[in-house]
Parts: sequence; C-alpha cells; structure tokens
Amino acid sequence: MAKVKIIVATTKKYRMPDDGMYMPVQVGAEKAKILIPEYEKDNSSEDNISAKNSQYCELTGLYWAWKNVDADFIGLVHYRRYFGSKHQGVSSDPFEKVIKQDELDEILKKSCVVVPTKRKYYIETLHSHYSHTHYEEQLVKTKSIIERKYPEYLESYEKAMSQTSGYMFNMMIMRRDILNKYCRWLFDILDELEKELIDNKLDAYQGRYIGRVGELIFNVWLDHQMATGEILRYQVQELPCIHMERINWFKKGAAFLRAKLFHKKYDHSF
Repeated sequence: MAKVKIIVATTKKYRMPDDGMYMPVQVGAEKAKILIPEYEKDNSSEDNISAKNSQYCELTGLYWAWKNVDADFIGLVHYRRYFGSKHQGVSSDPFEKVIKQDELDEILKKSCVVVPTKRKYYIETLHSHYSHTHYEEQLVKTKSIIERKYPEYLESYEKAMSQTSGYMFNMMIMRRDILNKYCRWLFDILDELEKELIDNKLDAYQGRYIGRVGELIFNVWLDHQMATGEILRYQVQELPCIHMERINWFKKGAAFLRAKLFHKKYDHSF
C-alpha cells in the first residue's frame, strides 16, 4: 500500500476528515496572530515561504509539503474543498462524501496524478475570465517568464489559456517524483513573477495573484507532460470537487457579469 499524505491548507480551526491520510496544515503561520496547536505549520522548517501566504495562498502549504513530507503520494486540498468519492451516498453531510484512503489506494494503483473535475466557464476562456475578474498584465508577465525560462511550454500555455475549462483550486494528488518536477517548475516561475511584477496598490484580495496564477498554469504544466508523454492520459484521474460550504451562485454570477460588462474586478471570494 502506498503511503499517501494530503495536506489540508487552512488559516483557521475547522472540522477535518477523520481519515489518517489527511494532514491539516496552518498556512501563513509565520505571520498568524493565533497558532492552532494541533495543526502542522507551514513554517515548521527552515526552508519555507510561509510569510508569503498573502500572495501565494494555499501554495505555501504545497511548498512546505514538497520540502518536508515523506510519502509516496502527496496531495493538496483546502479546508473548504476536497476530492470526493466516486461512490457518494445520500448523506447531507459533505464530509461523508470526501474520498477515503481505501478508495484512493485503488485509484493510485493505475494513476499518478489526481485532479478535480474540470471547471467549465462556457462563454469565457481561462485567459479572458482571469482578465475580466483580475488583471491581465499578470498573465502577460507570466507568459513572458515561461517564454524566457521554459519556451518548450509555450504551446501548452497558449492551448490552456484558450480553453473554456480547466483544473482549478490548486488541488492535486501526485506521485512524489512527479510532484518534485512540478514544484521545481511552478515555484521557479512564481518566484520570478513575484520579483518582476510588484504592485503595492492591489487590495488584499487581488494581492493573492501569485496563488491564482499558480492555479492556472497547473493546466499548462499538465498539458505539456501529457503532450510529451511524460504522463499518459490514462494516468490522470479526475474526481469530483466537494465544497464544504454552500456557494451562492447568484452572487457569484452577478459579480462575474459586473466584471465582464463593467470592468468591476472581484474584491472577495464567493
């Protein structure tokens, strides 16, 4: 049986799955006013980016896991979002629908990457949706960094950004060797983006752009791996994304229309 550890990124105490493969990690611990004693901290080793959580979001947890967790497979989820079982019951408790290790073990016998079901935007591409709700210059700069440092990924960048769906939420489970490759690529690009694009006028919500760009370019990285045969398509398994809290789709839709039609950028999560 493979050793699996899934990091649950959180900034506060929250109900957690009782399955032992889940590891709650308090992200942004370096600057947190209150520490949660029973959770791991993303600054518990010398090599960490915990202080950058306001920009990198849950990716400070992924960085910590990459550097510190000893497991055959390592994953990242969010305290409000989990991978769901393929065999969901009728329970109204969303935690009853979260995948457990016995089911995941069977999936990992054939798969080396697990991703959430693609999120569909229908009338928007990944690029246009981001540009309407956030700031296009962040993607322009990211593309230039990829073109300069990883030009072999440029075709996958163009392909991913022109699609109307993608793997979102910075959620994944990967075999350790694949995670190593992904994180080296990801954090190299994001570190460069952080250095080259400094905007002190962004509010706290829009200031999380590093994490959001990371969310998008995961699609670029994965497409390139499959295009080159590094990862075969049958080795990538999609699972449902389970939300622990109800989403107000009316407010979310209204905010999107304001962004698209009147250039009103998002100022909070939904």
